[in-house]
Amino acid sequence: MARGGLYKTEVQKARNSLLAQGKHPSVDALRVALGNTGSKTTIHRYLKELEAEDGPRVGATVAISDALQDLVGRLAERLHEEAEVRITAAQERFTAERQALTATVEQHRQEATALSTQLQRTDIALQDEKAAHEQAQQGLRDRALLVQQLEERVAGMTTRLTEHEAHIQSLEDKHQHARDALEHYRTAVKEQRDQEQRRHEHQVQGLQVELRQANDTITSKNHELLQLNRDNARMTEHINQLDKEFRQFRTEHQKLQHAYDANLPLAKEHPTLQMRLAQAEQGQAHLQTQLAAAETQLTTERDHRREVETQRAASQARLDVLEEMFARLRNVSTTEVDVHEAEAVPRANPARSNVRRR
Repeated sequence: MARGGLYKTEVQKARNSLLAQGKHPSVDALRVALGNTGSKTTIHRYLKELEAEDGPRVGATVAISDALQDLVGRLAERLHEEAEVRITAAQERFTAERQALTATVEQHRQEATALSTQLQRTDIALQDEKAAHEQAQQGLRDRALLVQQLEERVAGMTTRLTEHEAHIQSLEDKHQHARDALEHYRTAVKEQRDQEQRRHEHQVQGLQVELRQANDTITSKNHELLQLNRDNARMTEHINQLDKEFRQFRTEHQKLQHAYDANLPLAKEHPTLQMRLAQAEQGQAHLQTQLAAAETQLTTERDHRREVETQRAASQARLDVLEEMFARLRNVSTTEVDVHEAEAVPRANPARSNVRRR
């Protein structure tokens, strides 16, 4: 029964105090905080109204085990409240009927005493009061029959009370089964978390191996690119040298051509100059061939360098992706460890454990 003066504000203050202490504001916990006063039905109604007024908390996350535990706790509290209501009503009806039967039996006893007195008095005038005596006997038999009927009703109420007790025992058994199922579920969830943790560690190790391989590949590509740059510098220097020699041969060719034009009348020197001109032209052709080959090789080296730079950029991008994935996995691992620690702290709280067991 609720004590006089139990208001919704008192329940709200007790609920806020439990939330500030990190405890679950169950009906039993609120009743203890209120000094073991107040009806559980009234407290439960006020608690539902306060939860409806607060509304859903944005961003609030609840573990699956806590939600199931809260559901089982509320179901158990509701079953307990319904059983208490039914038992209280049955006890009140039984008490009222027993009092009524006791009063009736007492009244019958008084009537029987009065009838006995009347029979003693009617012994003197037996003949005159014979008819009245018969009527009194019949009334006594009727009263006895009524008493027997009332006793049968008392026996029926006793049977119903026994059935209620059996129903309460059945509810307690169901509650025990629910607690066993919850414990089994907790064990399964813990094993699943351990498996996920081991799989996560295996993935992190694989990513670390891939990260080392990518670093080795980039190092190799950097060495190769450095060697290509050196080869490119040598080829550029060789081409510049060939170009310089080509210009020198062209200058000499022009000089020979001018000398040939100037000394054209000199027929004697014509074969010699013709031979020197052929040699110069042959040297020019050779230099042009070398220049073309050098330009082709330079183009090939440039293409190879661009390909190496492209591979290096792709390797660097992959390395960035692997580092980002590794950082995310590390953050996820840190978050899971924090969540496990946060779940371990409420389990170590004796007050909350008592609330869960209730």
